[in-house]
Amino acid sequence: MKAPKTNQQFNENQNEKNFEKVWESCLKIIKDNVNSQSFKTWFEPIKPIKLHNNILTIQVPSQFFYEWIEEHYVTLLGKALKTELGQECRLEYSIIMENNNNSAKPYTVKIPTNSKKALVNPSISMPLDISSNAIRNPFVIPGLKKVNVESQLNPSYSFDNFIEGDCNRLARSAGFAVANKPGGTSFNPLLIYGSVGLGKSHLAQAIGIQAKNNFPNKTVLYVSADRFMTQYIDSVRNNDQNDFIHFYQMIDVLIIDDIQFFSGKEKTQDVFFHIFNHLHQSGKQIILTSDKPPVEMIGIEPRLLSRFKWGLAADLQAPDLETRIAILEKKLYVDGIEVPKEVIEYLAYSITNNIRELEGALTSLLAQSTLNKKAITLELAKSMIDKFVKNTTREVSIDYIQKVVSDYFDLSIELIKSKTRKREVVQARQIAMYFSKNLTKSSLASIGMQCGGKDHATVLHACRTVNNLMDTDKKFRSYIEELEKKINVM
Repeated sequence: MKAPKTNQQFNENQNEKNFEKVWESCLKIIKDNVNSQSFKTWFEPIKPIKLHNNILTIQVPSQFFYEWIEEHYVTLLGKALKTELGQECRLEYSIIMENNNNSAKPYTVKIPTNSKKALVNPSISMPLDISSNAIRNPFVIPGLKKVNVESQLNPSYSFDNFIEGDCNRLARSAGFAVANKPGGTSFNPLLIYGSVGLGKSHLAQAIGIQAKNNFPNKTVLYVSADRFMTQYIDSVRNNDQNDFIHFYQMIDVLIIDDIQFFSGKEKTQDVFFHIFNHLHQSGKQIILTSDKPPVEMIGIEPRLLSRFKWGLAADLQAPDLETRIAILEKKLYVDGIEVPKEVIEYLAYSITNNIRELEGALTSLLAQSTLNKKAITLELAKSMIDKFVKNTTREVSIDYIQKVVSDYFDLSIELIKSKTRKREVVQARQIAMYFSKNLTKSSLASIGMQCGGKDHATVLHACRTVNNLMDTDKKFRSYIEELEKKINVM
């Protein structure tokens, strides 16, 4: 026959059975003393394991999580536990180690504790509550009490204002997919690269804006590489690098513009490497822009370059004529301004490789028209373009040459590009090839492709034919001289 249980044994058994209720009561006290986001981030993941001899054991997800609780909430935990179990209670942590060994030996800490441990191993941290004053937001000027993370996005850089063309279709499509499922596609990271002024920043921010609209609860942040580096230097100077790292590790959609500026910055690359790893492993979306593809980046560590290749590298190319015209028409439509079609075409023919310059030229034209009270005409556009690009090396485009030649002979550009063998069309096509070779830096193959899909041999034959006719036919030579003047008026 079993001996009856003593009162002490009975109380111990009751405590062991009620550890979940004890923790539940502690959570009610804690919930009244922290904001809802802090509670959700730092206390909901904790699991009570046992209560024995007035020692409550709780399980936390990581070493960093344990240290953060110890650093910021141990006093509150102590008060809650003492309320439930009395002054002689203690708390133990069972920490899930990185190798997922749940049976790791618990850390034992007496309450209250005065230990203030430094945050370590930032690469395994949890998402942080930025409303807590403990993490410094690098986007907030010290002294201002603003705790929310502003996206830093320009609202005018939306998908609605991003004109799609053959030059950017892949990048735009991938960006739209990312915006609708950030972190959930194979395009992570998404690296958008291309020359200056082709819309990299616009597209990257459009993705951020769309993601923010689709998922209001996600934290989206756009930052230039230069600003990221400045913030990191400040964190080193202020000895709060951990705050800097943990701030960026809690972002859901991180957009870094002009990543090539990290070149040669070893410390910045090292800290970004840890941030990148954490975000990628946590299923967060990373979007980068660069003026070069990963294979051409110099001064970037191989371990970072390899990670840039994990997702998709999509390029933005110089816009074709139709896309340039569409960009100008869209801008005019948004501003509610009407401009003659010939002026729009002239601007699109004149500036071919930089969307930013193209839009700037239109803005300058509108300003001249308004301030000088002049009508927007082709003559005003020519005068403005000459001043606008006077100090830059301006190359005549093949599109513009074809436009001048087709107007001169009263033929359509489509006809010149067609496969017809009519004498007048063939001659106009040959003249367009001749000027394209002499006035542009395009290759013979590129000229032939834009003049109806011809090969380089056809372009050479056309140039020889034009030169021969100029030597033997005065009327034909006068055609060429007149056309050259018209083209050079640009």
